[in-house]
Amino acid sequence: MHPHAQVIEDFYKAFQQRDAEKMVACYHPDVTFSDPVFPDLHGDRARAMWRMLAARAQDFSLTFRDVQADEGRGSAHWDASYTFSDTGRRVLNRIDAAFEFKDGKILRHRDTFDLWRWAGMALGPTGTLLGWLPPLQNAIRKKAAKSLERYVASNASR
Repeated sequence: MHPHAQVIEDFYKAFQQRDAEKMVACYHPDVTFSDPVFPDLHGDRARAMWRMLAARAQDFSLTFRDVQADEGRGSAHWDASYTFSDTGRRVLNRIDAAFEFKDGKILRHRDTFDLWRWAGMALGPTGTLLGWLPPLQNAIRKKAAKSLERYVASNASR
């Protein structure tokens, strides 16, 4: 197994255990992260997002597969199952991840998933009917960003 594939496996194994510190240890200091909800996080913000998600996960389970990596890039597929705290609805998010590496760490991490599908599971009928619309997707992003800001402010000592 390529060492970068091991980094990806270590990241997801730590996430399975909700061990955010082991997760963020896989990240390069200059890491960038993006997904449909958090489109542009850098460095400490990316690490804080994983700390927040690991700390708040309810009824959480994660599986991952198809880990591949070479000297510069890597990929994996992962499925996260959890209860969305805002609505109490069950979510099964199917995610494809792409990675770039530097100095043996993850420099760029990009997760892709269907935000409309996620909105339908997390928000119910409103998400199913309106989740494809940019205003609802932007509202989801804005709420997530505010949640991250509150988390960062309340955990400033990290």
